[in-house]
Amino acid sequence: MTTKQIEATILGQTYRLACSPEAESQLLDAVARVDAEMTKVRSVSSVRGTDRIAVMAALSLASELVKLQESIRHGEAFPAEEIRRTMRQMNEQLGAVLEQSEAR
Repeated sequence: MTTKQIEATILGQTYRLACSPEAESQLLDAVARVDAEMTKVRSVSSVRGTDRIAVMAALSLASELVKLQESIRHGEAFPAEEIRRTMRQMNEQLGAVLEQSEAR
């Protein structure tokens, strides 16, 4: 597995991160999300110090994750793979119906 080095900036601090080329886009999305959350914490609270801001942002993001997991468990949200699988099945069924109607 090949890895590449990317530079990412979070709250004005540059970090060098390693990832596979396939994961780069997802990692950059995560970096943007963390940076946005840390920026929000810094701007709306009296918390100072990067480490404390990072902990508050991590707690906020973890809370969002827990809420999403609960929603999935209660059937209020669906994982992306389940949606893709359902869409494939629906497309296959639609294709079969179209083939049958064309054969008539």
